[in-house]
Amino acid sequence: MTLNFSAKIIVDAKDKTKAIFDSVNTDNEFYPDNPVKTQMTFNEKITIAVETEQLSHLRANLNSTLRLIQASYDSIESVKI
Repeated sequence: MTLNFSAKIIVDAKDKTKAIFDSVNTDNEFYPDNPVKTQMTFNEKITIAVETEQLSHLRANLNSTLRLIQASYDSIESVKI
């Protein structure tokens, strides 16, 4: 028996959401060897859906993705154009 683990996270950064999505989703698209099935969509908010057979992979993927989102947000905030 194989267990599947999944999570869905929704991120709303107001006017910065689209810029954050564009920067973070690029990493997701160019990592085809990712053992975690990760889907990111944008529709006013960022929706991140992940699924894997390993709980540790799920945790690592979410940690990385959320840190990238935080770094993107912080970078945009630091510029204040």
